[in-house]
Amino acid sequence: MDTTLTSRSIERVDIEALRVHFQGQLISPHDPAYDETRRIWNAMINRQPGLIAVCSGVADVMAAVRFARKRDLLVSVRGGGHNVAGSAVCDEGLMIDLSRMKGMHVDPDRRTAHAEAGLLWGEFDHETQAFGLATTGGIVTHTGIAGLTLGGGFGWLMRKHGLSSDNLLSVDIMTADGELVRASETRNADLFWGIRGGGGNFGIITSFEFALHPLGPEILAGPVVYPADQAETVMRAYRDYIATAPNELGTIVILHHAPAASWLPEDIHGQPIVSIGVCYAGPIADAESVVRPLHSLGDPLADNVRPTTYKANQAMFDPGAPHGWNYYWKSHYIGVLSDDAIRTMIDKAWQTHSPKSYTIMFHLGGAVRHLNDDATAFGGRGAEHAINIDAAWPTELEGGSEDIEWVHAMWSALASYSTGGVYMNFLGDEGQERVKAAYGRRNMNNWWRSRIVMTRPTSSV
Repeated sequence: MDTTLTSRSIERVDIEALRVHFQGQLISPHDPAYDETRRIWNAMINRQPGLIAVCSGVADVMAAVRFARKRDLLVSVRGGGHNVAGSAVCDEGLMIDLSRMKGMHVDPDRRTAHAEAGLLWGEFDHETQAFGLATTGGIVTHTGIAGLTLGGGFGWLMRKHGLSSDNLLSVDIMTADGELVRASETRNADLFWGIRGGGGNFGIITSFEFALHPLGPEILAGPVVYPADQAETVMRAYRDYIATAPNELGTIVILHHAPAASWLPEDIHGQPIVSIGVCYAGPIADAESVVRPLHSLGDPLADNVRPTTYKANQAMFDPGAPHGWNYYWKSHYIGVLSDDAIRTMIDKAWQTHSPKSYTIMFHLGGAVRHLNDDATAFGGRGAEHAINIDAAWPTELEGGSEDIEWVHAMWSALASYSTGGVYMNFLGDEGQERVKAAYGRRNMNNWWRSRIVMTRPTSSV
């Protein structure tokens, strides 16, 4: 379905033909719900599909795919709609919207979850935490489970339990010819290889089966905040500490301006700070002794690491990434966090126009490396960190171009410390070469092999 559509208008007679086989909602450009339905998380995306097919179930997805295939329509697929590049929405073609497909079943005995593709991580965690279980999921609750998992899946638990995609047991996937198949390690294995980190290029996943792990509901988590003028000292000490930290400890560093959060002193609101987010995924009795060094990397302005629930910690970053802002970013994988890399980061980190823009750094390693590089389509298991440089500004705030320029300047300055790779879910408007960088040469060849397999499934559900 890589063909183009020359007009945004899809004939009404065609829409009525689809409606016969479709139980959900079909929304065309003249419908009152059109503008609201095509909007996604990133307000910079303003594409206008010729038709939006809001699916109520698998039968609707099948009907929509066959409709598009027969008419050579360009297709996009929406799960959570959280991709910064806006891949959920296409111009002039058919947008297949899975956001209302939210069925979920947790099996606490087998420690598995079956989840439909429209679920968000906050909804997923709500169900699994009822049984004291979790799997690696996104750090913003309104991120969709589908897109995050298909691109690999960073989260607080990845050093302990691997990526979201590493915890996949099987998927139900609609291939380009409108057939539903199951993919797992033992069925359609090439296809299963590709969807674990290869993105949404192989078909439409309608449901996921995840492995779950005991966790919480109470954990030790939260941020420690240091002033920007201590950034070099703090980040060097942080680097030295995490070199021997246990896999149970997940940490995320953010260089940003202090939000107007109630737990932060008012006199630092808007000031440049270094936040080190902490989540300990081991026994809570062991947590404080492991986390203790992070409280004294410098002289903290605030310390909100405390016993909390896993669900609450998952929502910690929600206020800094709301729907309806403009977002633009670029990213690198890097190896060891050298002194020069640290100085380069802090030299540019706070040169933003928008106080909402920030730089975020994820600590990888641990269970992320437990699989070989070619075990799945995901590339970058050997990296130590993933750095994402995020321009973010509310639509009412002018000056987005300055923050986009800041992103490019900081990204270029950090290029010499990069492994050359990039996390697929952090790709924005990059061209084909950066897409290749997300996989590496070997995995790129296997990626193409899996795309070919997509069109000739060997078994059906």
